[in-house]
Amino acid sequence: MSQQGAALQSYNNELVKCIEELCVKRDELHKQILSEEDEKQKIQNDIRILTEKLAKVNESLAKKMATRNEYDKTIAETESAYMKIIESSQTLLHVLKRETSSIEKPVIGVSSTSLGR
Repeated sequence: MSQQGAALQSYNNELVKCIEELCVKRDELHKQILSEEDEKQKIQNDIRILTEKLAKVNESLAKKMATRNEYDKTIAETESAYMKIIESSQTLLHVLKRETSSIEKPVIGVSSTSLGR
């Protein structure tokens, strides 16, 4: 019986040792979990901050793009109006030259001697 008692004691010691090892492994794993939870919290905070920054940048970009589009529209309208002014000026110059030419033709054809001078 003493052999059985010694075997039982050996099993018991081994069982206690295995349980202690499991407890150590669990404690190590628990420390890792806490560390990763801290890291997760920091990352989530960073994501929140970056998301806020991204929203602000997107809002600023949208306003600037809208303003740029207004500039583009104003420039296009101004260039179009300017081209119409140039075309009108060109037409006016052409008409003025034609009218001046037609006015001067009769005057050039008349000499000072034919006017009684």
